[in-house]
Amino acid sequence: MNEELRCIGCGAPIQTENPEELGYTPNAALKKGEETGEVYCQRCFRLRHYNDIQDVQLTDDDFLRLLNQIGETDALIVNVIDIFDFNGSVIPGLHRFIGNNPVLLVGNKVDILPKSLKKSKMTQWLRERAHEVGLRPKDVLLTSAKKASDIHMLLEKIEQYRKGKDVYVVGVTNVGKSTLINAIIKQTAGVKDVITTSQFPGTTLDKIEIPLEDGHCLVDTPGIIHQYQMAHYLGKKDLRITAPTKEIKPKIYQLNAGQTLFLGGLARFDFVQGERTSFIAYVSNDIEIHRTKLERATDFYEKHRGGLLQPPRPDEIADFPELVRFEFSIKEKTDIVFAGLGWITVTTPCVVAGWAPKGVDVVRRKALI
Repeated sequence: MNEELRCIGCGAPIQTENPEELGYTPNAALKKGEETGEVYCQRCFRLRHYNDIQDVQLTDDDFLRLLNQIGETDALIVNVIDIFDFNGSVIPGLHRFIGNNPVLLVGNKVDILPKSLKKSKMTQWLRERAHEVGLRPKDVLLTSAKKASDIHMLLEKIEQYRKGKDVYVVGVTNVGKSTLINAIIKQTAGVKDVITTSQFPGTTLDKIEIPLEDGHCLVDTPGIIHQYQMAHYLGKKDLRITAPTKEIKPKIYQLNAGQTLFLGGLARFDFVQGERTSFIAYVSNDIEIHRTKLERATDFYEKHRGGLLQPPRPDEIADFPELVRFEFSIKEKTDIVFAGLGWITVTTPCVVAGWAPKGVDVVRRKALI
């Protein structure tokens, strides 16, 4: 294939191998494009014909280059994170790259959390977690791409803080950033007006510019791959099971010390030491939780993973990483978080352990709920 072939929409080098990466176009579309002299990558094609922005993934090097570019601009940074997976969706060291640019922190997918949770408490919790990782956002906003009123509020906040500047939207993969951008386009452009690439001037290989009324742009950047997310170890079918799309229903377990909970075959929670107490699991409603004795938990896992304990599926066991143990001594109400999968709230002082696939983080944090 001619290596110099580039997308006329965004300038990305055309490739036909990996749908997740920049410049992907299917072989059939490439042949058609070469005949007409208009070769678009799939991302630009879908934007041009369907008003649809697809997320693509950057390597760490690409992302560092992009972050440095953003640091040199004078813009508002909208950092989208997944409220259900804060630890898995925060961008490490973002504050070091963005210079003096103001940050609007947007907690997306708020519709997944229990409705009983007060938004004011959640916003405060989100601000505290942001401060812990060095971010000092101008404002914190909770949103759902599914609710038009939330998108309207987000647009109002963007207008309030951008002060006539460009806006850069950044986030790791799987936080729903592209869905949010599409909802913004739908609301600002009107559903009936088909947006074409001609309305997206100067798009470069790593970002798409959406014009604002005053001549500035809202810039969509590709999703950054976060190395510690559970999603990297799952097939597409299992991603649908583990990533909740509806309000999660908390599951409460009364446990004695020496008992274990398995979250499918993806993670494990041990109650090591303490008085009988309750633990609350916040994971996708589609994940089955199994209880067993701690002393036989390892044998139970070896025997049942890929069967009773799914995901992973039987044909994925060979490639699935071993589970690694993290122990915690708990003094107050705390969440034990399995990055990208959910968390278990520990309600009283005790010793517990969380297990996750090698490479996936298990961390403690102040209880969200």
